[in-house]
This record gives sequence, C-alpha cells and structure tokens, in this order.
Amino acid sequence: MELQNVANKSKFIADAIREKIQRQNKRRLNELLIQGYRATREEDKKINEEWEKITLEEWR
Repeated sequence: MELQNVANKSKFIADAIREKIQRQNKRRLNELLIQGYRATREEDKKINEEWEKITLEEWR
C-alpha cells in the first residue's frame, strides 16, 4: 500500500509502528518462555516422576 493513498498518514504510521512493536514483544516473550521451559525441563521431569509414583500407588 502506498502512503500517498492513505488519508491519515500519521495515524497509519503510528499504527504500523505499534503493530511492529507488539510483534517484537510477542516474539521476545515466546523466546523467553522457550528458554524457561528448557531450563526447568529436568527438574519438571523429576517432579512429574515423583508425583506419578505417588499417584500410581493408589491404583495398585
């Protein structure tokens, strides 16, 4: 889309910048979440194994 066809150029540009920042923030948050999941993967696995043992005791 060409800017010359846009009625309110300032609003269009502001909206485009806001949208770009939101996409960057979302991408950054996703990267942080992935890093967090990877960092706690082993600990989470151990906790799940402990709970699984306790839960399965009830079924035996």
